[in-house]
Parts: sequence; C-alpha cells; structure tokens
Amino acid sequence: MKKRRNIMEKLSIVWKKSSKKLRLVFLVFFILSVFPLFTHYYALLDNKNSVALFPNYPNSHVSTINSTSNPVCDIKLDHDPTLTMVENKIKLVSKHPDTDPCTGRYIYVHDLPSRFNEDILKNCSSLIRWFDMCESISNMGFGPLAQNIDQILQNKSWYITNQFALELIFHNRIKHYKCLTNDSKKASAIYVPFYAGLDIGRYLWGGFNTSVRDSNAKEIVKWLKKKPEWKYMRGRDHFFAIGRITWDFKREKKFGWGSKLMVLPEIKNATILIIESSPYSKNEYAVPYPTYFHPSCINDVFEWQKRARKGERKYLFSFAGGPRPNMEDSIRSKIINQCLSSQKCGLLDCSGSSNNCDHPVHVMKMFQSSVFCLQPTGDSYTRRSTFDSILAGCIPVFFHPASTYVQYIWYLPRDYTKYSVFISESGIRNGKANIKEILSQIPEEQVVAMREEVVRIIPRVIYADPRGRFEGFEDAFDVAVNGVLQRVDRIRREMKEGKTFSSDFDQENSIRKHEWGKFFTKSKEVDSSMA
Repeated sequence: MKKRRNIMEKLSIVWKKSSKKLRLVFLVFFILSVFPLFTHYYALLDNKNSVALFPNYPNSHVSTINSTSNPVCDIKLDHDPTLTMVENKIKLVSKHPDTDPCTGRYIYVHDLPSRFNEDILKNCSSLIRWFDMCESISNMGFGPLAQNIDQILQNKSWYITNQFALELIFHNRIKHYKCLTNDSKKASAIYVPFYAGLDIGRYLWGGFNTSVRDSNAKEIVKWLKKKPEWKYMRGRDHFFAIGRITWDFKREKKFGWGSKLMVLPEIKNATILIIESSPYSKNEYAVPYPTYFHPSCINDVFEWQKRARKGERKYLFSFAGGPRPNMEDSIRSKIINQCLSSQKCGLLDCSGSSNNCDHPVHVMKMFQSSVFCLQPTGDSYTRRSTFDSILAGCIPVFFHPASTYVQYIWYLPRDYTKYSVFISESGIRNGKANIKEILSQIPEEQVVAMREEVVRIIPRVIYADPRGRFEGFEDAFDVAVNGVLQRVDRIRREMKEGKTFSSDFDQENSIRKHEWGKFFTKSKEVDSSMA
C-alpha cells in the first residue's frame, strides 16, 4: 500500500508540472485505451444485428451469431495440432476502419417472384415423386435433427439432409453472407435464387409434357432479361445454385428427358453451381452434394476431424448402395459380388425399401469402419456418398473420372492420387481387376498420407450452419462464392480488354484435350441422364 501511495504521489507531481499540451496527450491516450473496452462490452450486450464493432478473433469467446441461433461453443485454437490438417489456415487479420473489407466481394440477390422459389415449397409432398420432402425442407433445408444412435455421430450438428436440398441450403446461407448489398451497381456478382432443381423434380416423372417442364425455365429468363442488372453484362455476372444434376436440364430436342433450362442461350452466359456438371460446359461448376454434417462451431469441425483420423477400421473396403439391374453398363452388381466374396469388405444395402442409406448413423458407422469406400457410378456419374466417405475419413475409390476428377475442381486436389484410388470400369467388367488385391498392395504409409489428405478436405465439402459465426476455414459455400467472384472478375476484365470472354469456347473439343478425354463420348453423357 505504501509503495502504491508513493507512486500515485509521484504521478500527481508529474501531472501538475506537465504542460497543457502534454496533459492533452495523456488524456487522448487514456480515452483511446478505454474506448475499445466499452465497445467490446456493448457488443456483448447487444448482438441482435449479428454485427460486431471489432473483428471477432478465433480465440475470442464473443460471438456475433444471431440471438436465435445455436449456443456458441468456446473456440480454442492455439496449440491445436489439428490446425495443420485444415487446408485453409486461420487468418488473424484485423480490419482497418478506413478500408472496406467487402470491396470486390459484394453480392446482390434478385428479389424473384415467389413462383420461382417459395411457392415451389408449398406443396412439398410433390417435390419428388418417390418420397415426401416436407421434413427435408425444415431447418433451412438441413432436414430434421439426426438421433445419435450408438454415439456414432457427435453433438447436434447432424441432420437427415436430403441430397437434393442444395438450393434451399444455399439460399438460406447467402442471406447471412457478410457482403450483401441492395445496390446492384456495387455488386461484383448477382445471385438468382431460383429453385430450378426442386421445380423440375416435380415433373421428371408422371408423363408431364415439355411445356410444363419448361415453363419456369422460360419464365425466369423472360423475367431476368427485363431487369437492368441483366442488361449490364447480359447475365455474365449472374449465378445460380442448382440441386440436381446437369442432365436434368439439357433437353435439346422437343421430346426427351428433363427441361431445356441450361441449353437456353441466356443461361449459358451465367455461372451455374450444380451438384453434377457437364464436362462439355465451361460455365458449369460442380459443388458438393449436401452431407449430413452442418456444424455451427469451428470446434465441432476439429473434433470431428480428430475422430475421422483416429477411428478403428476393421474393413479394408466397403460399399454403400444397391445394384442397377436395368442399367446395361453398370458395374455395381460385379462390385457387390466382389464385396460379398471377401471378409475384408463391408456392405450397406441401399436397395429396395431399405432406408439404411438415408440416415447418417448407418452410413457413418460403415464408412468409419472402412479404409477405402467404393464409389461406382449410379443413376449418374456422381454420388452424395463420395462426400459421406470423405466426411468419415474413408479414402474414396472411383471407377470413372466423371465421378469426381473433372467435377469438383474448386474443392479437391488436382493430383487425385493424394486422396483417392482409381480403378477403371473396364477392369471390373472384364474381371481382370480384383478390388481387394489392388487395395491390399497400397503401402501402409501411403494409406496414412491419403487419409490425412481426406481429413484435410472435410471443411471444404460441408455446408456449415448459417446461424453460426466463426472464422477459421472455408466451407463448401465459401469456396463456391469465391470461385464465382473470381470467375466473374476475370470475365469482366476480358470484356473490358475486348477479348473473347471465358464462357466462349469449343465445348466438344475441350474435354477431348483433357487427360481423361478417352473416357468420354458425348452421346453417353446424355444417355446417362435417363437412368
């Protein structure tokens, strides 16, 4: 106490002897030191608008999530070894008040007539002929919460998510995007929230004529062409997010499968985010199918990565799916036969009325127990199961390059050997490729390295809960938006320079020049949509 009193007396003497100018400097310094404490305290009391006055660092316990969101979990990232497993490193960058962090990132969202989105959801039981989608569109498209049977999952970040729910998930997520603008002139890209997949899903089966299937496709183009935002770049700064495969929108003739949405000249100008793209269309970019995992906290991701890395795997390989007896070229029956003949293979039957593959517990239990997960083509080239296997830390095995290698170029390493195994379909058909023997010959150290790469990919292929607010990694939505912004910026620069913009190219020959070109024939691509 005596020492403290002496210090205070000395400070008082210094204050009295100091000049007015020096006192003013002391006063300003004091105010600048105390002000952040008050504003930080204010942000704690009032976070209703989901905006923090100061940057929300990963080690902070202060969250800017909406007051109606899930509880905030503590984020402790320092000295966490799992950080090295995340491709997108933590960014501790302070935001300077004199710069706009959204420059070059603003997105304008078209306010569409409700018939293009909300009205489509009203009769939710008819969205897909085979099952009722009403539960699937709940929780912002995540579907109902999944029960954690046998503790296979991890907390309440797991939902029974439908694989075709991307449009609803993406639309709800973009509503929370931090760089939205109501000024279209300020926008770097423009989002069109048309639920094209949910729309066409109502009419793919049941004998609906092409005028019904094409109705909304033609109407959305008609509506967009009247908007000043479209006229500026003729739609080249616009983008869609579509939750069905590209072949459902590629009908070129009067009769045939699907709608003609994506063969319309205007739509070819836009960027299309879609769960399966065409290797012939440069304006299409494949994005991951929605998985069952939608974390609201970065710790949930890190904890799940730890589990995916450390799990005991009793099966060398496994397959979750069913045969395709009506598809002449399908190799699924042969794969199932190879699996049944080996004690090292786990089989999760998804055929008939079985709902084994519609619940994350069954799928994750099988994939967490397997070193490799087989991903043959099914009704189309791609599968949601690919992303389920990545989520489980199970190394995917592909049999056709269109299943992934020419699809998810924004999400997966170009060197496919880092995270997957490729076995050609022809080897399975002619019986020369024995899956167990091929996978058994891969050295253990290579298997470990591949699994680490798969675990590293996990954050990029999940759609996080938009009610959460955390820094630290880019999820599938972030990667998609960044890709769109970069593409539109490139097209805009090329147009200003008078160059032929990026969406003009020889579609037929582009894939031929690709390293996987020998696997593709255009007629086969279109035929695959009919399955």
